[in-house]
Order: sequence, then C-alpha cells, then structure tokens
Amino acid sequence: MAEAGLLPPGVMVFERGWLSANNILFVSPQHTALIDSGYCTHARQTVELVRGVLRERPLDLLLNTHLHSDHCGGNAILQERYPAVETRIPPGLAAVVRRWDPVALSYEPTGQQCPRFRIEGVLAPGSDIVLGQQTWQVHAAPGHDQHSLVLFEPGCGALISADALWENGFGVVFQELEGEDAFDQVAATLDLIESLQAKTVIPGHGGVFTDVRSALGAARRRLDGFSRDPRKHARHAAKVLLKFKLLEIQRAHMDELLAWTARTPYFALVHKRWFSDVPRGEWEQELVEALMRSGAAIRDSEWICNL
Repeated sequence: MAEAGLLPPGVMVFERGWLSANNILFVSPQHTALIDSGYCTHARQTVELVRGVLRERPLDLLLNTHLHSDHCGGNAILQERYPAVETRIPPGLAAVVRRWDPVALSYEPTGQQCPRFRIEGVLAPGSDIVLGQQTWQVHAAPGHDQHSLVLFEPGCGALISADALWENGFGVVFQELEGEDAFDQVAATLDLIESLQAKTVIPGHGGVFTDVRSALGAARRRLDGFSRDPRKHARHAAKVLLKFKLLEIQRAHMDELLAWTARTPYFALVHKRWFSDVPRGEWEQELVEALMRSGAAIRDSEWICNL
C-alpha cells in the first residue's frame, strides 16, 4: 500500500497483482471514496482491503476510470457490502450498464467476467470532484478505452492515470483491434498528461512513480512501434488476453486453453483482421508458445501453467 509522502493526505493506493487494477482509497472526516475495484475473482480481497482501513465507516462513493473487467469487477460485491454507496462511471457506457449488455461492455467478447452492478450517476470529463481532502479535475483520456478518464489534483500534482500511462507503457488499444484508428487518441492523451505537469502518477497497474518524463518517453516509443507495425500491437493484445486468462485460472490443459481461445470472439476478430494468412488453430497455439518463451507461462506435460 502506497500512502503519504508521494500522495496527498488521506489517499491510499492498494497496488494489486496484474489480474486486478490498483485501487485508490480516499478518506477524510467528511466522506470516503474508492476508485476502481479490481477483478471479480479478487473481489473479496478488495473488500477486506477497504474494510481494513475504513473499519466501521461506510464507503460513500465508488468511481471507475473505465469499465474494463479488471477495473470494475469488484463493484457488485462492494455494493453488497456497502448498500448506500453511490457508484459513478464515465458517461459513455452509462446506458449500456443500466440495461446490462455484457457484449457491448466487452466482457463476453474477451472471455472475461464481471458481475452486474448498478450505477447512480456519471463522472463527467471537464468536471471537478472532491475526493479526500482535495479537489480533482476529471479529464477524458481516450485511447486504451475510448471512454476512459484520468483525474488530476493540481495542488500537489498527483495524477490517477488508469491505463493511459504506466511506468513502462500503457494498456492495449482495443479500438485498433476492432478496425478503428485510435493510436492518435493515445498520443493526444499522452500530450494531455504532459501538459498537466504531474509530479506523481498513480497508474492502473504497477507502483506509484514520479519520473513522469521517462514514463512518457517510454510510452511514446512504444506507441511509435505499434503505429509503425499494427500487427505487432495486435499480436501483443492477443497475448495479453491469453495471459489474463491464465492469471485467472492459473493452469489449464493445453486442449482446454485452445478450446477457450477458439470460442472467445476477440481471438476470432484479431485473427481475421490481422493474421488470416495463418490457420487460426496454428496461430493460437503459437500464442501459447510465445507466452512460454517469454517466461509468462510454463508447460508441465499437457498443462499450461501461469508464471
């Protein structure tokens, strides 16, 4: 847990493993709030982390930077534990959440899970919101997700960057996989972050960091590589989805893992758009082998195990 020193008073960061996004907890005498709730298989741990700080206090506000399953998969259990909590999300998918469409929300196409949750309102770009003892600016940050937000506190220069900027890159650009040009949106979001002159970044994944200039440089180099070779980005994205599944289940028989990729729509989409020159089964098997070559997985007889 990252606390005081780098961060404003009353702000605590629970750095999670890669299956779950980091959680940011705000505590002041007046109210409490949490940004992002992790993946559903870690949901009970999320509740325990929050309760460990709040004790008997309620959680008043639950916010999501965007609606990928690793950022909002704990919403439902937090709403069960704290029935009066007010939940707000970026406005772009509010209607989809209210009618609950797991296809439009990307959960079924990516083969991921997210229990249904309710919302009471939206977190609008261009607005300000009081969290903890500070007022935070809400900024649109499209690219990784077209509806994603970042939050900035100008007093101390703290930025909640979600998956728009990590210390060593940024999240998969899903619109590019679907045939829409979005690398320019990633570049514009990186420019926005630079213009804010943040001093401390709380990323969606990984530790809190302060060398923002180096992180932006690394992100721009990565973006340039993907822009020059979109197939490289598409292959990276497919491996990320496969690794995410291994993180969730920890191990699977090779045949079961390939059966999962075969029935998961995003693999069909990526293969058809970017790798149709290779038979799909052969391409998916090579993705598994690539994870093993990189040290992200290991083979034990016919089992593929997460590392």
